[in-house]
Amino acid sequence: MTEENDDSPNPDASAMAAEAEIAALKAEAADFKDRMLRALADVENTRRRAERDRLDASQYAVTRFARDMLTIADNFARALQALPAEKREAADPAVKAVVEGIEATERQLLATLERHGVKPIDTTEGKFDPNLHQAIAEVPGNGRPAGSIVDVVQTGYVIGDRLLRPAMVTVARKETNGSGHIDTEA
Repeated sequence: MTEENDDSPNPDASAMAAEAEIAALKAEAADFKDRMLRALADVENTRRRAERDRLDASQYAVTRFARDMLTIADNFARALQALPAEKREAADPAVKAVVEGIEATERQLLATLERHGVKPIDTTEGKFDPNLHQAIAEVPGNGRPAGSIVDVVQTGYVIGDRLLRPAMVTVARKETNGSGHIDTEA
């Protein structure tokens, strides 16, 4: 008869222990893989955020300077508006030369601002947008719908996709009929 030795390893128990160890190692490997992927995603997000911050800093670094330059652009526009076209035509050639110099300087200033991402707000649509315009007064619309832009008092500007200065505008108010009641058809 064969005697069974109690010290001999049980093949089923060894296999089960090996399978458990393999399962634990696979779980640990999956955990490490998950951590690595999350760390890589964090690094990539940080890189993208830093790049976006760098681009914003370079694009918007001139914001304060550009805002100060708008005052100069406004003064050029006022100077040119101060001399009506008919008086300009009748003016001395030296005065015409000064006006042409002011116009050229204004064009150059506006072109330089535009090269740096500063652009005037387009008001040709005539629709008031509180995100871009600041209403300074309501005036009779003279046939224009209520809330539409009647006049631009001061040009507004954006830098990139941010508002640098709102356009100061007058807006058409709701028309009233002769009895003082608001005309709802306007």
